[in-house]
Amino acid sequence: MPRSPIPSHLRQLVIERAGKRCEYCRLSQEGQEATFHVDHVHPVAHGGRTELDNLALACVSCSLRKGARKSAIDPQTGEQVRLFNPRQDRWDEHFVWTEDVVLTGLTQIGRVTVEALGLNRPLIQAIRHVEMELGRHPPS
Repeated sequence: MPRSPIPSHLRQLVIERAGKRCEYCRLSQEGQEATFHVDHVHPVAHGGRTELDNLALACVSCSLRKGARKSAIDPQTGEQVRLFNPRQDRWDEHFVWTEDVVLTGLTQIGRVTVEALGLNRPLIQAIRHVEMELGRHPPS
């Protein structure tokens, strides 16, 4: 069954609430060629609804890597742990920037999300370096 598009009024509310940044990796939409996705935090495939409290702005990479997953394996403990939820979790409680462009998970949720979404792969670190030069990274 094809997914229905996000209504434009909801999309605009999600973009504004997120400050035009991916709510997972904090990349700014400004200067990016690809339009960020509106992600269902609790995936539609698992009964998630298209309502403001279940939507998050996600860069294309984070959106595609997250997909319909709600959890992943913690690389340190081997336990299944839920992914970061921008609607219920505070970003700065789960993540910290180290070496300016490396995102470090402070909690199991943070570690799982960094690993599952590939938030420190070389390409995203290169993008963050460029974003630093343009004054858009790290986000304030």
